[in-house]
Amino acid sequence: MTKINKEVMYKMVRAIASVREEEIGCDDCFEKVDTFVDLELAGKEAGEALPLVKDHLERCQNCREEYEALLTAVRAMSEK
Repeated sequence: MTKINKEVMYKMVRAIASVREEEIGCDDCFEKVDTFVDLELAGKEAGEALPLVKDHLERCQNCREEYEALLTAVRAMSEK
């Protein structure tokens, strides 16, 4: 039997407790992140337009990294 240390258990409990009735997964977030970036770059409130994407990006490090990379790339392309 594998023992789970207290830190891992704490993280698991926090993750379970933070689950909301309405939320999206990584696949859905990935499908909408380009729209989120476009809205941000247009000066719009992306978080208000796509609140589930905003919420997911705040909770998921992997998707947040993808979002930040896309945002950086699009900004760099628009500066050329």
